[in-house]
Amino acid sequence: MSSTLSPGKLRLINVLRHGVSVAWGAVTGVAPHVLHHVGPLAGAALLAGATGRILFFLLGLLAATPMLIRLYRRFRTWVAPAVAVVIFAVAYTLSSLLLGPWLTGGANAADEFGVTTTTDPHGH
Repeated sequence: MSSTLSPGKLRLINVLRHGVSVAWGAVTGVAPHVLHHVGPLAGAALLAGATGRILFFLLGLLAATPMLIRLYRRFRTWVAPAVAVVIFAVAYTLSSLLLGPWLTGGANAADEFGVTTTTDPHGH
C-alpha cells in the first residue's frame, strides 16, 4: 500500500497552508497600528525610547521567522537568512532613528516644510 495523498487532499492542504500564510501576513501587517493603541495600557516607559525600539525589532524578527526558515531551506545555508536579518536591521534602524523622527519631528519639522497638521488623540 502506498501512503500518497490524493490530488484533492493535496489541494486542500495547499489551500489551508496558504490560508494560514495569509492570516499571518494580515496579523503582522495590522499589528503595528493596533499596538500603538496599547501605549496607554502598557505605559510610555515600555514603548518609548530604546526599550520600545528593541521590543518592536524583536517582534519584527519573530514575525520574519517563517521567511527566514524558508530562505534557509531554499539555499541550504545560513548565509541567506543572515543577509536578510542584516537588511532588516539596517532598514529598521534607518526607519526608527532617522525616518520616524523626521516624520514626527513636531513643530520644527512641520515648520520647515510649511505643513500644518491636526491629529486626534490617537495620532491619526
